[in-house]
Amino acid sequence: MLRRSFKRRQRPQRALIATGLVVATSLLAACGTSGPSDAGDGGITVWALQDDVLNEIEKQSIESFNTEEGGNATLQTFGNDPYKEKLRVALGSPNAPDVFFNWGGGNLAEYVQADRVADLTPMLEENPDLKQSFLPSVLDAAKIDGKYYGLPMRGMQPVALFYNKAVFEKAGAEPPETWADLMSLVDTFKGEGIQPIALAGSQAWTELMWAEYLLDRIGGPEVFQDIRDGKPGAWQHPAVVESMSKITELVEAGAFGKNYASVGYDVGGASTILAQGKAAMHLMGSWEYVNQLGQSPEFVERGDLGWVPFPSIAGGKGDPANVVGNPTNFYSVSAQSQNQDSAKKFISTQLNDPEYVQALIDAGDVPAVSGVEDKLANAENSEYTTWIYELVKEAPNFQLSWDQDLPADEATFMLTQLQKLFLGELTAQQFADSMAQH
Repeated sequence: MLRRSFKRRQRPQRALIATGLVVATSLLAACGTSGPSDAGDGGITVWALQDDVLNEIEKQSIESFNTEEGGNATLQTFGNDPYKEKLRVALGSPNAPDVFFNWGGGNLAEYVQADRVADLTPMLEENPDLKQSFLPSVLDAAKIDGKYYGLPMRGMQPVALFYNKAVFEKAGAEPPETWADLMSLVDTFKGEGIQPIALAGSQAWTELMWAEYLLDRIGGPEVFQDIRDGKPGAWQHPAVVESMSKITELVEAGAFGKNYASVGYDVGGASTILAQGKAAMHLMGSWEYVNQLGQSPEFVERGDLGWVPFPSIAGGKGDPANVVGNPTNFYSVSAQSQNQDSAKKFISTQLNDPEYVQALIDAGDVPAVSGVEDKLANAENSEYTTWIYELVKEAPNFQLSWDQDLPADEATFMLTQLQKLFLGELTAQQFADSMAQH
């Protein structure tokens, strides 16, 4: 029987961009010391986000480091909203933390380009067992210009296609394996009077998942890599136009119903209509499972919640095993730290420590650590967590969400243009051209 040990968590912070929050500059409540450790004192300060569940695990890890490794580490935690600005200011000053939480991708690249992050490549090369202890597709999310600047510090959150098994069974349908299957199912469920796909279209980040997977499947990860690298004409690549055209195809086919633009995710709108059988499918991050446990536990406990990978696309260059989403969060070491050796020792000894990994699993996370299959199999809700782990483990590439991977202003503009595309206010070509001209 399914057991509800998972703590319900909110959708992860999306670079503050997708939610349109204004970054504040004030520091929220913190624990630990009042500031970064003094130069040369051997102590390290670790910065992380406030999280009732994860902070307890982090504190235990720090206590272990201090006791068993002879370390001198303290933890400071901050609220989501002001964290990025606080970190940006700190990393450019003598008050930089020794170890800091980050999302990888473009967010981390900004600091790397400013020479504010320590290169961890030599440490990994000197300790190949450490490098091999993390899943490659996740570790690479903190790889910039061929060098590693962070180690995975919590669970993975890939995007998957969730579906209502009872609705599928009643329609005599099977979950889609190909794009052709998906388009056929749109007609099937419309004929049943069921909205084919739930979409919280009032929030652009939910629509972004479709764009990310379509571009990966059609053009392969190299196309977005060129976009991220700022190569001229990258946004106007034929694969971009084709991907956006398929979004228009879905919208015009009625895949998302008529009112998707007014549906919100944070208030549970899209998840609720899936659980109630008013929609058949929902493309969402892996946290959807946790949210369903919190919002509609009977739906999950009946075994009616199903999940499959995003469909393959005939003729596409992308590997159907690729995934998109949030590979994980990372700990990185500040280049300004006067205690880099101690900081590197902390992340290298603690992030794959068996007790730390088990604590993450007990909290409902799926760690990006190799060889935890047995731990997951023996944990609660193991069918789902094991599937997530295998999905990422087998993925040749794990693309970080675009709104995390792009510079802030480009990501904000991109999300605005994407909403216009979904609303039919832009064609696929107009979307590509507008992004190229921004």
